[in-house]
Amino acid sequence: MYVELPKKTKKNVNVWLNMNRFMNLHHIMKNNAKKVFFEVMRDQLEGVKIDTPVNITYQLFSPDRRRRDKMNAIAVVSKFLLDAITHYGCWEDDNDDFVKTETILPTEYDKGNGRIEVVIVNNF
Repeated sequence: MYVELPKKTKKNVNVWLNMNRFMNLHHIMKNNAKKVFFEVMRDQLEGVKIDTPVNITYQLFSPDRRRRDKMNAIAVVSKFLLDAITHYGCWEDDNDDFVKTETILPTEYDKGNGRIEVVIVNNF
């Protein structure tokens, strides 16, 4: 998973949202990637209200048969997503009082359709 950062005079840059690549980015690139992620999520989150507390489940779908360390991708996406949900006022905060559990399911193969699916459920 990546976000595309626009450049003024050069070709746009794809910033991959995984820990291996993300940790080595300059802080300005990290901040810009987060801003672009927020914009990508705007249509899905603006005006949505989520009753808390919640349980969240993540599942990585790999576009090919390569073995993956799913936490490399899920860690960054989870951080950005929970911050975006808080930013758009869908819930008060993403601390332990509001997000009770986060579950990571085994990686599934879906040829050519890599993604991370997130399910947020209020079971309380």
